[in-house]
Amino acid sequence: MDYEAFGHAPGANHGGVTDAELAARARNAGIVTEFDDWQGHRVEMPAETLIAILDVLGRPLPAGDGQSAADQVTGEPAVRAGAAQASAAPAAAGAAQAREASHAVLPLVPETRQWGFTVQLYSLRSRESWGHGDLRDLAELARWSAAELGAGFVLVNPLHAAEPLPPVSTSPYLPMTRLFTSPLYLRVEDIPEYGALPTADKTTIDRLAAPLRAANSTPDLIDRDAVWTAKRRALELVSKVPLSGARQADYDRFRTERGRRLQQWSHWCALAERHGADWRDWPAGLASPGAAARAVAADRQLAAAAEFHAWLQWQAAQQLAAVQRAAKAAGMANGVIHDLAVGVHPGGADAWAMQGLLVPGFSVGAPPDGFNQLGQDWSQPPWHPRLLAAAHYRPLADLFEANLRDAGGIRVDHVMGLTRLWWIPAGQPPERGAYVRYDHEAAVGALARAAGLAGALSIGEDLGTIERWVSAYLASRGILGTMMLWFARADDGTPLPPERWRRACMATVGTHDVPPVSGFVTGEQVTVRARLGLLKAPQERERAESAAMLARWQAALEADGLLTPGQQPDPAQFTVALYGYLRKTPALLLGVSLADAVGDRRTQNIPGTSTEYPNWRIPLCDDQGKPVLLEDLPGIKLLREVCAAVAGASTAAAPGG
Repeated sequence: MDYEAFGHAPGANHGGVTDAELAARARNAGIVTEFDDWQGHRVEMPAETLIAILDVLGRPLPAGDGQSAADQVTGEPAVRAGAAQASAAPAAAGAAQAREASHAVLPLVPETRQWGFTVQLYSLRSRESWGHGDLRDLAELARWSAAELGAGFVLVNPLHAAEPLPPVSTSPYLPMTRLFTSPLYLRVEDIPEYGALPTADKTTIDRLAAPLRAANSTPDLIDRDAVWTAKRRALELVSKVPLSGARQADYDRFRTERGRRLQQWSHWCALAERHGADWRDWPAGLASPGAAARAVAADRQLAAAAEFHAWLQWQAAQQLAAVQRAAKAAGMANGVIHDLAVGVHPGGADAWAMQGLLVPGFSVGAPPDGFNQLGQDWSQPPWHPRLLAAAHYRPLADLFEANLRDAGGIRVDHVMGLTRLWWIPAGQPPERGAYVRYDHEAAVGALARAAGLAGALSIGEDLGTIERWVSAYLASRGILGTMMLWFARADDGTPLPPERWRRACMATVGTHDVPPVSGFVTGEQVTVRARLGLLKAPQERERAESAAMLARWQAALEADGLLTPGQQPDPAQFTVALYGYLRKTPALLLGVSLADAVGDRRTQNIPGTSTEYPNWRIPLCDDQGKPVLLEDLPGIKLLREVCAAVAGASTAAAPGG
């Protein structure tokens, strides 16, 4: 790191530069030097972190008038020989153009309240899915919940693509690309060419599916490696069926529409299968997409592999479109809302193709808060703010547009990242990070414009450490916020009264990063976090604080007539009452966690862990740990009571429920 370029070196006196001078330089570069944490305490950013970020932001932009910065989306070398000295002109001009273009349209905002399920799709299995929820399962959930329960949407976890070979990453929030869909979610039998397979191939596919379907009836963890190994073999068989003239024409149109992005993804997959799923370990000659394209063209095996991965994305796009059609045909006002992860794996396809726009040596995360007391490191490289601006924020717009195809809406995880991101230097704990600002008008404008052109909802997950102005600014651009019941507290720590909740938001009880209601009520969430070493305070204090929080909520629910005073509610009663509380708020969207609705106790993800806890591998189960399949949902009494609580209607159990 070239500290001397800034006139100082790390140390107590920063090479003769005072703290005030360092802070001034940082602020001028768009780095936040102090902020208020989740408890309202003022926190100063570490000097060493400020110096490290200044080093990156002070490097020269590529030569040219800003077009070269935009060219870096192709993944060609970031800084060419003879690069000009750093200049703010390309970035300023690009951001200004992005801001101007973004004000023409706004996202759809619902006129009346809607509710819908929020679901981790991989966890929702049916009798016919291959050990992992798929797009047919999603279509059936949407169709049933709309037609029978009156749901207006279904919100799914990110369906972004992971590695093309085992081991397959478990987290939907650390993908290889955010531009394309994981073929793990394909239903093989729904591909039109499946019907033309020889009997022997269909028998082979049935044999591949059988053990995975058998696993659906067990509470065992989801095994993505086994699922993908079997599903890939089946998909290879289907891909060999010749396409009809009309189907070939459709495939050709798809390839043309997705263009360079699809080519880069398919090339990365082919090369990853040969050299490993981290481009940083590849031979030097494959460091850029341009060089890789030449290598793939010259190698018949690589070319065939790339063609297969392009074909997979065509199938995924068709099945995604079918899901949205099914949802709308069943009466859903919006249909499927897709979730956009904060970033990507540093060794993945997007990081390879956009390496000039993403900053190595840092990762994105979050400072410590009440639930994640050690902070969070998401292992994702941050955008370079000046290069992103010089590219007119087009890379962000491409992401939003890709995730809004055949969708009723988009939820942007950690939407505050459009205004500032928490950069953590490599090798440092999350608490040693610092915030770096982005042009919020251009970034938020790109989201608003993309959703507006798609006629779709836009939801920002604005939970956690957030500047006061951000939620109001998002609302002014037609972007709904997020309110989570467990975090909705008045200044004195008591539950926030329903009438004080925001209207322009999606209200939920929890998220995928906190336990289901049953996990809170039973105290299991404290037990698990203590076992994993994630508590700063003694376990006894955590249990006391958790019990006090539940007591405050019980009192609020009793005061609103949602629980009977003087009686200790069981987890199911508490769950129904909490969702009844959501209905009393003015929120335009109410999200019902499918895990809550079936009584599941286990958390899907515990931030701050990786191998210590089976994140993102837990199948949907009831309060006894028994698997819950898609076909079981209509007969679950708790689910119908929860849905009735948010809908304000009587929803009787189905026969046998």
